[in-house]
Amino acid sequence: MYRKETNAIRSQNERAEREHSVPLYLTSSFVFDDAEQARALFADEVPGNIYTRFSNPNANEFVDKMCQLEDAEDGLATASGMSAVFTSIAGLLRAGDHLLASRALFGSSVQILTQILPRFGITFDYVDATDLSAWETLVRPTTRMLFLETPSNPGLELVDLEVAGAFARRHGLVLNVDNCFATPYIQTPIASGAHIVTHSATKWIDGQGRGVGGVILGRKDLIKELRFFARHTGPAMSPFNAWMFSKSLETLAVRMKAHCGQAMELASRLEVHPAVDWVRYPHLPSHPQFELAKRQMAMGGGLLSFNIRGGLESGRAFLNALQLLSHTANLGDTRTIATHPASTTHSKLSEDDRLRVGIHPGMIRISAGLEHLEDLWADIAQALDAI
Repeated sequence: MYRKETNAIRSQNERAEREHSVPLYLTSSFVFDDAEQARALFADEVPGNIYTRFSNPNANEFVDKMCQLEDAEDGLATASGMSAVFTSIAGLLRAGDHLLASRALFGSSVQILTQILPRFGITFDYVDATDLSAWETLVRPTTRMLFLETPSNPGLELVDLEVAGAFARRHGLVLNVDNCFATPYIQTPIASGAHIVTHSATKWIDGQGRGVGGVILGRKDLIKELRFFARHTGPAMSPFNAWMFSKSLETLAVRMKAHCGQAMELASRLEVHPAVDWVRYPHLPSHPQFELAKRQMAMGGGLLSFNIRGGLESGRAFLNALQLLSHTANLGDTRTIATHPASTTHSKLSEDDRLRVGIHPGMIRISAGLEHLEDLWADIAQALDAI
């Protein structure tokens, strides 16, 4: 059995024409050999592709690679990271069910919990990642799932996955972990007891801001339920994006090492800058959960957050003064990106809710890219000096 880095490069579909690189399968459907094969495929008696809305060789290869990286039994690719999150929840829960969710979540995940799931009779409660004893008081007879994001976006709050896994086992819950911001090279939640893992492939997996996609991985019986849901609701990944993401996985290991090294160095420099109140980066000793981060995460990740003295106006002035860094809503790119979460990704939350999850008016999120470190630091330093 090869190591993850090798599998990400060498695992691919069976060759059709002695090709070295996997071809694109740009087709909406697949031809049956005969009537009996068509019947057997639709009856799920034999494996094979029928229709690209729910199966395609490019998507299959991408999912197979991700299963190897996350040590998952099965998986499915989706059209976006948020379709992966929604499918992973809505495909397993029913009217009357209840779930628990970590309070520090991506803004769109919050909207699913607060605005969309209630339409279908599904309720939820937030759990505080740092107050694990309080989780027990929130479990109901109808609780079916524990949904976590760790590290969180953008506050980089962590949830102890070993504790969460034990909690889920104790109460018979599906543990569903958004692992987008760590990637499988930093942590593998299934090893700690997660049953479902989701990713936005748009971020670190693609790595160059080219396409949108998601993936759900996990226990075979749960993926079977989710595949039924996705097959009939249609959040399919395109063959081109699946091909692109599969190729991107070949370099994910080396990219993540570089992203993490850049982020660690930028965080260390920002921490001693006079214009900065505080910095959050999991592998900085000043992070409130540093010991957990060192135990749970092989590297600190490619994201860091910091708070600029002077609040909202100083944050805006910093962004407007940047000359090299990109100001956009994405992350996980080769190009370093700066974002102001309070006015963009988490703007739909109330100010109290933002503060509760560590999003302050002057907070800036940096997605560390792969440019030369000194060029990045020169741009950040001059923008801080311009405030």
